[in-house]
Amino acid sequence: MYASALLAVFLWASAFPATRYALQHYSPVSLMVLRFSAASVTLGIIGVLKRIKLPKLKDLPLFAASGLSGVFLYSYLFNTGSVSVSAGVSSFIIASSPVFTLALTWVFLKEVVKPVSWVGVLVCLCGLAAVTLTQTDEFAFDTGVILVVCAAISSGVYSAVMRVITKKYTALEATTYTIITGTIGTLLFLPVAIREIPDSYLTVNLIVVFMGVFPAAFAYLAWSYALAKAKKTAHVTVFSYLIPFISALLAYVWLRETLSAISLIGGLVIIAGMVLTNVFDKK
Repeated sequence: MYASALLAVFLWASAFPATRYALQHYSPVSLMVLRFSAASVTLGIIGVLKRIKLPKLKDLPLFAASGLSGVFLYSYLFNTGSVSVSAGVSSFIIASSPVFTLALTWVFLKEVVKPVSWVGVLVCLCGLAAVTLTQTDEFAFDTGVILVVCAAISSGVYSAVMRVITKKYTALEATTYTIITGTIGTLLFLPVAIREIPDSYLTVNLIVVFMGVFPAAFAYLAWSYALAKAKKTAHVTVFSYLIPFISALLAYVWLRETLSAISLIGGLVIIAGMVLTNVFDKK
């Protein structure tokens, strides 16, 4: 379970610099369409090979909710907000989504949340602040920031809905139908994407395909598997607090950006918060 959650987090972390790069060549809506079209094709092929079962009619509203919140709304809000918000700030905001998931599952799914879990969340947020603030010069509360905050809320809703879906379907089934459902909504902007493709470069298109196959398809699949195996949603969602730390490491390896001592310390604080939530909460 933890390995799957870490894989998803690593792949999602790689999407932050990739998104910022791709948005230099594609509009937010075109990037959304192309990325998740690649993800849908990938998961569709895997689904056919694995002969996954079709969803029941009564569960279609659940898949509509997960696809709308986790794919369409999240991508639209995040991509649009990322045009003006730095990767450091956006990764900090998106990593706050477990707070919304924790609240939603506590209220609607009646999951028991011990005080130590809330303490772990606060500790993680402190570590996130240290990591993220070293990568941003200012925190301007503009429209872009508001959009990314809404994307974090949408991501929190997605994780809560997937918690319900994965009790009825396998991780592959849940992920495949969620991605495909969300992608159908993005096709509203397909004409825009078609117009922009000829003006792009092969390298950019390969990065977009990478984002669809790995940070989208495989990451969502790994995340769904982790949620299905977890005793509590918080035991999985807390891993997303690692995203800014991993993003900092990727930026150093890929872009040769300096990783400061504060970033390393912040990463250790994040891990400490995860231990509080995932280890001591079980005792």
